[in-house]
Amino acid sequence: MGCFCAVPEEFYCEVLLLDESKLTLTTQQQGIKKSTKGSVVLGYVFRHLNLVEIDYFGLRYCDRSHQTYWLDPAKTLAEHKELINTGPPYTLYFGIKFYAEDPCKLKEEITRYQFFLQVKQDVLQGRLPCSVNTAAQLGAYIIQSELGDYDPYKHTTGYVSEYRFVPDQKEELEDAIERIHKTLMGQVPAEAEVNYLGVAKSLEMYGVDLHPVYGENKSEYFLGLTPIGVVVYKNKKQVGKYFWPRITKVHFKETQFELRVLGKDCNETSFFFEARNKITCKHLWKCCVEHHTFFRVPENESNSLSRKFSKFGSIGYKHRYSGRTSLQMTRDPSVQLPRPDQCIERSRSKTYPKRTQQTGSKNMSQITTNGENEGTTKIIAPSPVKSFKKMKNENSPETQRSKTSTPWEENRLQSAFLMSLSQEKEKALREAARVLKGMNGCARNLYKEQWHRPGRTLPSRSGLYSSSIKTSAKAIGGGLKMLRKAVSSDLDHEKETCGSPLQGMLKVSGFLGEAG
Repeated sequence: MGCFCAVPEEFYCEVLLLDESKLTLTTQQQGIKKSTKGSVVLGYVFRHLNLVEIDYFGLRYCDRSHQTYWLDPAKTLAEHKELINTGPPYTLYFGIKFYAEDPCKLKEEITRYQFFLQVKQDVLQGRLPCSVNTAAQLGAYIIQSELGDYDPYKHTTGYVSEYRFVPDQKEELEDAIERIHKTLMGQVPAEAEVNYLGVAKSLEMYGVDLHPVYGENKSEYFLGLTPIGVVVYKNKKQVGKYFWPRITKVHFKETQFELRVLGKDCNETSFFFEARNKITCKHLWKCCVEHHTFFRVPENESNSLSRKFSKFGSIGYKHRYSGRTSLQMTRDPSVQLPRPDQCIERSRSKTYPKRTQQTGSKNMSQITTNGENEGTTKIIAPSPVKSFKKMKNENSPETQRSKTSTPWEENRLQSAFLMSLSQEKEKALREAARVLKGMNGCARNLYKEQWHRPGRTLPSRSGLYSSSIKTSAKAIGGGLKMLRKAVSSDLDHEKETCGSPLQGMLKVSGFLGEAG
């Protein structure tokens, strides 16, 4: 009889890092299996990045319904059922789990560099909105870190346009970045990155982990977990802020999430919110428990933590944060930081073709693209969607440069919360295009009724149109052309895109009034 041998278990995992490179972990090379604990996988990533201040970071993954989760270090990979159902290959995303309140005070340069990459990504993807002036300052620090001091022989006109800093990037912003870059002479990459973080940490949405929820009457809210507490947003405005020391209870049951806060009068008040489903509610609860423990609990309260922690549990569920707290990391005497003689290898950002000048009645700048909208990036966050597929023969554990950006899918509610002004204009223009198209149909019907009646002989082509119909046809055609141009050029020229279509609509309105 033949011998039945068990097929050896194969595990193939890809970790997408903040510089868009990939780290491959396999059973053959690293011995990673489904029975391996999450802490072991995290250890491989931290060693690859040479990180010591590791408790700020984590690995995220996404299930088939686009819900994100943090990899639990205490559980095996097999216990992360949502992850196992997505592979192979299994895709993990490295990123900041707990944003330091002051990232400039992080002890090691390599840690600050990872924070720099994460915050730069947050600004680019729209999770960290900022004013034009702030964006110009941040962009100049990025250019200084990437290219060094301004050199007129190397940095010719339009060199800034090769990089992406914010969504819907405009030429005016690039000009401002170039002007500021010229003033940053002498700043080494580490100094420019610290200055970048110094500006970014003052932004309102820095380090805010947004979770969509519903309040009374099904009104939409966002709960933002931050280094200082929980922030509540409604209609893009902050309507509440509760500091971690004042939060006495976090609880969830089914889809209901409870936040109990101690007021200044020493009375407790409970705030209730509804999540979209039980899975998202549990995820919000776990994130809130971990944030509360990481940022709030001092070392000398570790003994009383178990007594207080009972208030942060829910019926049938237990979850505890097992890592070091923020205060413990700053006071840990076991590791002398920063380590001496640390060499950091910085990765270059993805570049795009320069803007090219076009001659005409007006000098207009456009970005040369190859079939994509103005060279915009494909990085969207915060919810990872698809596992990045890789050929089976590409099982090298070495990090490989990837042209593919992080495949996060933009959360719909968060997208509405952070919708840019240009997107709203584009929506309005598309609606105007629909109206003009309907008007075009009305004009055609009027023509058919007037000239295609039974028994009527069609006149010559010179007398085919009345002056009013001819005027309306030109107005509608011109309006539609301008709208197509406005949408395709991403609303770069507001005066042209808004003026002409409105004038065309007025002419059409005049014709319809006359004809009626």
